[in-house]
Amino acid sequence: MSTVFVSLWFALPFLPLVLWSFADQWMHPHALPTATGNEGLTAALANGGVAAFGDSLVLSLVVAAIATPLGAMAARALARGQVRFEKAITVLLFSPVMLPPFAAVLGVNIVLLRAWVPPAVGVVLVLVAIAIPYTTFSMRAAYATYDNGFDEAARTLGASSRLTLWRIHLPLIAPALARSAFLAFLVGWSDYLVTLVVGGGELVTLPLIIASSASGIGNESSVAVLSLSAVIPPLILLGVLSRTRNLNPGRQ
Repeated sequence: MSTVFVSLWFALPFLPLVLWSFADQWMHPHALPTATGNEGLTAALANGGVAAFGDSLVLSLVVAAIATPLGAMAARALARGQVRFEKAITVLLFSPVMLPPFAAVLGVNIVLLRAWVPPAVGVVLVLVAIAIPYTTFSMRAAYATYDNGFDEAARTLGASSRLTLWRIHLPLIAPALARSAFLAFLVGWSDYLVTLVVGGGELVTLPLIIASSASGIGNESSVAVLSLSAVIPPLILLGVLSRTRNLNPGRQ
């Protein structure tokens, strides 16, 4: 019963978006749309919603693919005490989330422009830097409770370093890696500022399309369709992540 209540609590805020996505006309004081249709979907497609969705998905997956292993390696080194000046390195790793976002992005953009870095590559680099603090923190919590005895036992039995990594280490930390990848995915998926400033209009993602549509008048149904499409992938990944955790209750 509590699960149903919590699900309804989170689902109710999306009800107006669902209604608006099918509303061709919704005038005050009516509680429901006065005319329904697919004008919102048509407008969203005409505004480049499909291409923006694809660009956002690719960008988020690339950011997650790069930031997750980097965060895992940093977390492992920090957890094992293999890093000199640990406090300074920790501050450096977490600095992207402590600096004022707009000022930091403008400063980094100048450096990228002078270095002739392509806009799309620059967006990925900046978003990876922003995602690394989240992946490092998530993986460090996992490594704090990780038993190195499993790795040592495998090596004692004759397993190579590579075999130990693939057959012992990675399976044990897989749930933590999935959580970290989800956080990195959200960084890339929800970003607006970095893509706008560093991308320079060459990379048009879903948040940019939503903001552009929301800035106009009479685009409520189109904004609702685009907003719902932006919510679906994280919800799917969250469901997969929850199911994976349920299937592996004893892992990190």
